[in-house]
Amino acid sequence: MKILGSDIRVGNIIDYKNDLWKCLKTQASNRGNLRAHNQVELKSITKGTKLNERFRASETVEKASLEEKKFQFLYSANEEFFFMDSENFEQISINKTLVEDCEKLLKENLEVIIEFYQEKPLSVILPRSVEYEILETDSVVKGQTASSSFKPATIQNSVKIMVPPFINQGDKIIVDTETQEYLKKVS
Repeated sequence: MKILGSDIRVGNIIDYKNDLWKCLKTQASNRGNLRAHNQVELKSITKGTKLNERFRASETVEKASLEEKKFQFLYSANEEFFFMDSENFEQISINKTLVEDCEKLLKENLEVIIEFYQEKPLSVILPRSVEYEILETDSVVKGQTASSSFKPATIQNSVKIMVPPFINQGDKIIVDTETQEYLKKVS
């Protein structure tokens, strides 16, 4: 499937220069008299090498044809992560190198999507937002301004995020998995 250079997003896998590349970063630009383009950082899935490429907005690239399946994260051991197919309950293991982007935010029984290319797992996609429990947070300092003041907090897997001052230890919150930012408190 062809997509425009301006439509390449983080996490997309494209077929480019006879290899499969995963998009790590994008930066759209439309400066001055230059034509609009998308500066993209790519990582080869097969070789592990990185490439910075500039795609014009009107240029097309081939998005890899991937099969997506729902899986449930079970556990990790050594360098392997274990998932269970939500339909037939078969288990698969995936090497840590394919999970590294989302490893910190995986939690037991979390439903994820795994992308396969020719029946080989390529990447794990987390849901856009996930509920976590606050394991530890600082207490609010009296007299601190109420507007836009945040305090550090720790959720599972020792992930540190910033939360509003009214969040306490034991509270459940929703976290954006792409930016690892606080979204809202679960009541």
